[in-house]
Amino acid sequence: MSQGAFLGTSDFAAAVLRTLAVSEHRPSLVVTLPDRKRGRGRRLQPTPVADAADELGIELLKSGNVNDEADRGRILAAGGDWGSICAFGQIIREPLLSELPMLNVHPSLLPRWRGAAPIERAIMAGDQETGVCVMRLVAELDAGPVALRQAVPVPVDEDFEGLSRRLAELGGELLVRALTLAAEDRIQWTGQTEEGLTYAEKIEAAERRIDPAMTVRSANNLIRALTPHVGAYIELEGGERLAVRSARPAGGDPPPDVASGAFIAEGSRLFFGCADGALELLTVQPAGGKAMDAASYLRGRGTPVAAA
Repeated sequence: MSQGAFLGTSDFAAAVLRTLAVSEHRPSLVVTLPDRKRGRGRRLQPTPVADAADELGIELLKSGNVNDEADRGRILAAGGDWGSICAFGQIIREPLLSELPMLNVHPSLLPRWRGAAPIERAIMAGDQETGVCVMRLVAELDAGPVALRQAVPVPVDEDFEGLSRRLAELGGELLVRALTLAAEDRIQWTGQTEEGLTYAEKIEAAERRIDPAMTVRSANNLIRALTPHVGAYIELEGGERLAVRSARPAGGDPPPDVASGAFIAEGSRLFFGCADGALELLTVQPAGGKAMDAASYLRGRGTPVAAA
């Protein structure tokens, strides 16, 4: 059974596509954004969804604007009563919005964390659970009625990579179920309310910095939320940045006494002082270098000095 078009761009969307492609709702057309310059070399590279479509042998459309007449025509020509969309990166406008109803996979428990960075924001906020919703795409951002939703716990030691992987797997499964319900005209829609509404704004560059005024919990949540794709960092003396890839609240009885905004080393362990205690840095990455454990960093560079 062909499902028509799937629209997506990110790694998360690529994982959802892979699940969809081995189901009875395998799409006949995949739509993604054009190649972009990425990485240190600034070379043109396809999106993760484009790579996945090539691997799966599905027809691919790289569209700069799906609302243009030509691209809209190709999407509609793919057939299917329903399309699907996940982390696409363009606004779907009329008449396409009405011409092809779409099921939208979103990794949060709507209406909490509508918007661009729901997984990061959930971890940064210390949410104990999050999940996936499959909703109908509407003009307002992530505001459509929900067909299926499922919650998952967020372990205190899980980072973006692990949580995103779990949610993408769940998102693919829920999308397949929702498309089956749609094909059988058995979807029961649940409208969203404004109660509990929050927006997951895009992560800004300034938010990546670990501020000594943060609590240990907030700093650790920031590190988890931005690992490995964005990266949190501590600013060092001289303007250099020390990226922090993993950390944990300092243990011990008594815990290390570290002034806020300072580093101390105890043997092979490295600690950074926050507003209410110490954060143990487990994996760090110096500027221009590779990620390493704290012991390796201390052996090679000694105890860092934070910016004043």
